Amino acid sequence: MCVKDQEKDMIDNTTTSSWPLQHCHLLLKTHMDKEGSSLRTSCDDDTTNNISVQNSFPLESICEDAVVADKKQNLMNFVLALRSGEWSDIGERPYMEDTHICIGDLAKKFNYDVPFEEAVSFYGVFDGHGGKSAAQFVRDNLPRVIVEDVNFPLDLEKVVKRSFLETDAAFLKTYSHEPSVSSGTTAITAIIFGRSLLVANAGDCRAVLSRHGRAIEMSKDHRPSCINERTRVESLGGFVDDGYLNGQLGVTRALGDWHLEGMKEMSDREGPLSAEPELKLMTLTKEDEFLIIASDGIWDVFSSQNAVDFARRKLQEHNDEKQCCKEIVQEATKRGSTDNLTVVMVCFNFDPPPPVVVERTRVRRSISAEGLQNLNWLLKE
Repeated sequence: MCVKDQEKDMIDNTTTSSWPLQHCHLLLKTHMDKEGSSLRTSCDDDTTNNISVQNSFPLESICEDAVVADKKQNLMNFVLALRSGEWSDIGERPYMEDTHICIGDLAKKFNYDVPFEEAVSFYGVFDGHGGKSAAQFVRDNLPRVIVEDVNFPLDLEKVVKRSFLETDAAFLKTYSHEPSVSSGTTAITAIIFGRSLLVANAGDCRAVLSRHGRAIEMSKDHRPSCINERTRVESLGGFVDDGYLNGQLGVTRALGDWHLEGMKEMSDREGPLSAEPELKLMTLTKEDEFLIIASDGIWDVFSSQNAVDFARRKLQEHNDEKQCCKEIVQEATKRGSTDNLTVVMVCFNFDPPPPVVVERTRVRRSISAEGLQNLNWLLKE
């Protein structure tokens, strides 16, 4: 949740690059030459999705030492099999404002003809505040706006960023004279196209990738406490008061909230509350096991690495992604989360994660003489 009177107090240095257009061009050429499909899909909106990808094309041309090249080629030559699960719960809130979506084949879902048979899979979590209207509107309209963009799917980075902004404007236009306009929502989406994973985030939901047991954050939380976000906000005439944007919101990026004065468009310039998402692109390899996408109620009580560790253990027990999502939500409740709780998990193969020991940095812990004295004093009380 993001509204001040409702909010609970509380990287991997992966290179982000431009969307690999050469991959799309190769796919288009493959289709035109009728060499056959490289993707088989079977999916439904609210059920587990299964997608098998074979003979995918390399996303880039690399010139490097033969040993390194062979190693990388080995990582790239694998069958990507997608399966997804989800679970949500109202938690300790009096009403539910989270929502989510899972679409195995975006073009097929909206009856959109593409010049090749490679599926574009879409997953999203939307955490509403001030009501559920904005979250549901974005859930229902953002995927369609993405598909209908003239550059879909050959320039997905540009398409996704533009679609967030267009959906935000459409919400204002649709509800400008209705009470629903007083709501807002954070939004995080994940698109998988071939072996490419593109995450777009506006707000404090989070996506975390498990790479051989190591947590890789695919998004960063857009909160007023973030230095970069605070700098951006202040440059646009906004301010941070008691940890809240303009003293009102616990996030610095969101869709909706058009009713809040001074937050969005301010005369001829952009306001401090932005609907523009930050993007992160990753090329998946066989070391990548699954992606967790969750609302902030989960991350209030789970660290990114802790969530990956917990999910790996559960998948090793039963290898059921939907059950795993349910167990994450239940564990978050046990740990004291008081927010709505939503988890979407996308697994990249049909097998459970293999046992692995993740090396962690050793940190020396010490206590000062004064601290030791105070501790002894407290123990004697």
